[in-house]
Amino acid sequence: MSKIIEGLKYSESHEWVKVEDGIAVIGVTDFAQKEMGDITYVDMPDVDDEVNAGEEFGALESVKAASDLISPVSGKVVEVNEALDDTPELVNEDAFENWIIKVEMSDASELDALMDAAAYKEHIGE
Repeated sequence: MSKIIEGLKYSESHEWVKVEDGIAVIGVTDFAQKEMGDITYVDMPDVDDEVNAGEEFGALESVKAASDLISPVSGKVVEVNEALDDTPELVNEDAFENWIIKVEMSDASELDALMDAAAYKEHIGE
């Protein structure tokens, strides 16, 4: 059974969002990392890049698949998790501790379109 954290928002494409002081912290869910297997590479945007809700901002690569990362919100990237450059497997160790990007949101109402923990649990059939 996948770990799902209450209080976060979830997208249908298996990204999670935690809002801290108006900044969206974005990562992939435990379900997603389990489906992918051992993560070997995380492709991330650069700081100051713009991301748009529903559009690709990077990718995860594993020994068995590659999967696009879809931004759940729009805004400007203010930080990337540089630790993932050298140790992408951190995503496998704890998908919720090891966020991928932080975004200064341009429209916080986009969060309303995302799922809460209960809806996400239903979405993945658990």
